Amino acid sequence: MYSRQNVGRADQVIRILVGLTLLGFALFCPWAADFGALVTWPAGLIGAILVVTGISRRCPAYDVIGTSTKK
Repeated sequence: MYSRQNVGRADQVIRILVGLTLLGFALFCPWAADFGALVTWPAGLIGAILVVTGISRRCPAYDVIGTSTKK
């Protein structure tokens, strides 16, 4: 099933920036180990999802609710 692009440019930039920030926190932050896996794994997973949806400009959640930020 083909999913058309439904993520606009501003949404794309925000997703990539926030996703990279979360991935950086999860992977490289020296005090992230103090939080443990309870925080770092979800942050890394959410960050990866945001980066992928930002790069591909396709968001499955937008398809489910029937919306788009792309004009």
